[in-house]
Amino acid sequence: MSHPFLSDAAVGFLPSPVRDVWELSMQPGMVSLAGGNPDLRLSDTGWMAEAAARAITDQGDEVLQYGSGTGFAALREAVVEVMSAEGVSASTDSIQVTAGSQLALDLITKLLFARGDTILAEGPTYVGALGVFGGAGVRVEHVEMDDDGLQPDALRETIDRLAGQGRRPRALYTIPNFHNPTGVSLAAGRRAEIVDICRAAGIPIIEDNPYGLLSFGEYDVPSLHSLDPELVIYLGSFSKILAPGLRVGWACAPTWLRRPLQLASESAVICASVLSQELARSFVAGGRWRDTVSAAAAEYARRAEALNGTLRPLLPAGAELTTPAGGFFSWLTLPEGWSSAGLLDHAVDEQVVFVPGASFYADDDGERQFRLAYSLENPLRLDEGARRLGRALASYGSALNVART
Repeated sequence: MSHPFLSDAAVGFLPSPVRDVWELSMQPGMVSLAGGNPDLRLSDTGWMAEAAARAITDQGDEVLQYGSGTGFAALREAVVEVMSAEGVSASTDSIQVTAGSQLALDLITKLLFARGDTILAEGPTYVGALGVFGGAGVRVEHVEMDDDGLQPDALRETIDRLAGQGRRPRALYTIPNFHNPTGVSLAAGRRAEIVDICRAAGIPIIEDNPYGLLSFGEYDVPSLHSLDPELVIYLGSFSKILAPGLRVGWACAPTWLRRPLQLASESAVICASVLSQELARSFVAGGRWRDTVSAAAAEYARRAEALNGTLRPLLPAGAELTTPAGGFFSWLTLPEGWSSAGLLDHAVDEQVVFVPGASFYADDDGERQFRLAYSLENPLRLDEGARRLGRALASYGSALNVART
């Protein structure tokens, strides 16, 4: 993508590999294990039309007008309530409402990084974050993770190695709860250690937590933000628990970041949609939001079991599949010598689609891995999708064996 009118920064914005696979998922008859979309059918959204009409009728001069740069005051109070449901204490003064948490991440990246700076992130990590960092010219250094999340020893080693190269990371980006794309969560015993490591190294943490309320059972672990509110920038969103189309997210910011973040947000969008903010506020104020989110999480748990339970017996020897305890995703690692990109061709032939693992790395890693999303399809379709994927695994394995002989 080159043109004399474009700046050097334009080359940093790359097409989303998830969006590329999305086109395949739209083909008739395809079972999509690709997009991490919430299923809006799991909650009654009929109230939203009534609430929007009522808001426009009764508060049109407010909800259709420009709003506060930090966000609608009543919504910030609602955000504090949502965060408290996860045991995260916050004040309304710390909340910056944004047009989706993706915008919050983009603004924070602009405020913390110059082109060429380095950020630490789990390997693999959220593809949308890689897009933000790439567009800003930020270098991503992946830190190894396992079934208990980010590894503290690997974090220390990476920081020390970069220091030996004269590079100090400007921040750590992490998704500790029901990680996208792997579905694993950061073990409670590692959380304070990771905060201590970053504090000692002078590295702030960006804690991205869109899935934290979607636990499949009891989940009582401290947020990173609660361990050091002046070091950790917390990102939240209504996209996974209400509706992504509203584009309402937020950052819970340390005191040193609040004013710059407000000014950056005003510069980018002036304010998030006040009408959307009012609908998000109504969702929380209605009093049923906890039950709605809990019921949705229970259904996502059934869907995870439908997919993974059917798929596990069909996996080839040496393959590994994560067991999520919440969220939208599981992560499959293929045996040595296999390729998720090669498998995808066989999967499409069987009318099932997923996102190859290389999409979630900045360094072309992930050849043998891929993400499976179970959030949007119903259990019967997921069971069928797993069987189709099993047939694709079998046919791809046979093709590999033929190629080796």
